[in-house]
Amino acid sequence: MIFQQTLRNQAAFSGIGLHTGKLITLTLRPAEAGTGIVFHRVDLSPAVSIEACAANVVNTRLSTSIGCGDASVSTIEHLMAALYGCGIDNAHVDINGPEVPIMDGSAVAFVEGIVKAGTKGSGKARKYLVIKKPVSVVEGDKKISIIPSRHYKISFDMQFAHQAVRSQTRSLTFTPHAFASEIASARTFGFLAEVDMLKSHGLALGGSLENAVVIGDEGVLNAEGLRFPDEFVRHKILDSVGDLALAGHRLIGHVKATKSGHDLNHKLVTELLKRPDCYTLVEFTPQAVNAPFNLLPDFSWLEA
Repeated sequence: MIFQQTLRNQAAFSGIGLHTGKLITLTLRPAEAGTGIVFHRVDLSPAVSIEACAANVVNTRLSTSIGCGDASVSTIEHLMAALYGCGIDNAHVDINGPEVPIMDGSAVAFVEGIVKAGTKGSGKARKYLVIKKPVSVVEGDKKISIIPSRHYKISFDMQFAHQAVRSQTRSLTFTPHAFASEIASARTFGFLAEVDMLKSHGLALGGSLENAVVIGDEGVLNAEGLRFPDEFVRHKILDSVGDLALAGHRLIGHVKATKSGHDLNHKLVTELLKRPDCYTLVEFTPQAVNAPFNLLPDFSWLEA
C-alpha cells in the first residue's frame, strides 16, 4: 500500500440526486499517478474539471460541494469515502449533472463497483499526512480535533434531542476491511419533521425511504429497519472519511468529533492545512520500507 493506486477498469453508476432529484450518470476512469481525484462536468460545454480538494469546497450545507467558476458538484462525500476506503488515490470522475447520485444512501454501491473494476498500482509512492500537533475547531457544543496517532482513527460522539436517536458513540481504526464491513453500508438519515422545510428550500427533492433512513416521532419509518443498531453514528463516520479525504493525502492521526458535520469537517481540514507545523508529509519509499526499522521515520511520539 505504499504506492499510489487507480482503477484497473472503468466503473459506471446511475441514480437520483438526493437534493436535486435529477437522474445522474457517473463514470469512474483510471488516472495517472499524481492526478488525485478530479470531477469533470461532462454535461457542460466545454466540460469543466474540478479537483476534489479542500480549496475547491464551495458549500457544506447538508452535504459537501466542490466548484470551479459557475460549475459545481454536490454530495461528493460518499463517493470520496468509497474511493479512500478502497485505496484509490487517482481517478477521473465523469458526471453529467450537478450532484453525485445518492444510490441507497450509503457508500456500498460505490465500493462494490470499485471492487469489481479492480485496482492498479503505480510506481509512485504515496505521501501520508502525519499529524505532529493537535488541531481543533470548536463552535459552541460542536468540536472536531485531530491529534497524533500511529494510525488513522476516527472517534465520533453523536447527540440528537430525539428519542429514536439520542446519543451514539463509535470509534474506527481505519483499514480497508474495517471501512467496507463496518461503515460503507451505513445510510444517510433525516427527520420526517424537517422534510417539508427542506423541500421548500429546494433540498431533499430526491429523498425517499429507498435512499435514506427517515425518522418519525415514534422511530424509524423504513420497513426494513436499521442495518446496524448504531447506523446513525456509523454514517457520521462515513461522511467524515469522505470530507477529510479532501486533505489530499492519506491521514495518520486520530480524529475526535463531537456533533460534527460537513461544515466542521471542512473547517478542520482547512485549519490543518494552514498549519504546516502541525503535520509532516512522509513518503514511504520501497527502500525505506525494506530498511532496518531504525532507518524509518521516528514515530515514537505518536499515541498508541
